[in-house]
Amino acid sequence: MSTDEREAFIINETAVKEWGLGTPEKAVGHPIYWDEWAPTDTTKKVKQGKVIGVVKDYHYKNLHEKVSPSVIQLYPQVVYKVAIKAKTADMTGTIDFINKKWSQFVPAYPLDYKFMDETYGMMYKSEEKLSELLWIFTIMAIFIGCMGLFALAAFSAEQRTKEIGIRKILGANVFNIMGLLSKNFLAMVFIASLIAVPIAWWAMKNWLNDFPYRVNLSLWIFGIAVIVALLIAFITVSFQSVKAATANPVKSLRTE
Repeated sequence: MSTDEREAFIINETAVKEWGLGTPEKAVGHPIYWDEWAPTDTTKKVKQGKVIGVVKDYHYKNLHEKVSPSVIQLYPQVVYKVAIKAKTADMTGTIDFINKKWSQFVPAYPLDYKFMDETYGMMYKSEEKLSELLWIFTIMAIFIGCMGLFALAAFSAEQRTKEIGIRKILGANVFNIMGLLSKNFLAMVFIASLIAVPIAWWAMKNWLNDFPYRVNLSLWIFGIAVIVALLIAFITVSFQSVKAATANPVKSLRTE
């Protein structure tokens, strides 16, 4: 409408709720007094108009912030951006076509384009860096832990060489020996997991509190983490366990 520039506003659902306008249907036609945008004028003129529409809430800021009341209004004098939805099949050709059309209409200003995912990605650079660091330290911790378990398993098997030989002579099979050598290590890993889970839950909950919109932490996530830790520990220890269980018991008993 020709009067929209001076008299029309579009608001979001949060504005309807927080301003007590009832429903979106009731909000339409409601009068609004809003500061007029004027970069060179410091008098702060007030623009008087009415609501002509209500849009659904959407995030135009970082997800660390809640959706706030949003007012959309028309300013033809500051229109300098265009949002384009394009197919990704031939992006290079599409950009060239857009560039040519832009040059036809706005030859004085070169095209400066950005992709929406890159723009949003800039908002969460710190989260991406934190994710990468956590992956690196997690892999390092697993590697160092596996090295320690492997060394302890080798030491334990060496210390119990004669015991293993006697058990085999008395009828113990490979699985019995593996269980004998593995259960202590698995018990220690399980106890360590029980200590780590509450700390991890507390740390994750505090981190998620920075986001007004967040997922809930489920217990099954920590359950899977404990199972994976036990599985990694078992695989690490099982090599030495199988080696000790399959050794010749006669040689084991002769070991000094």
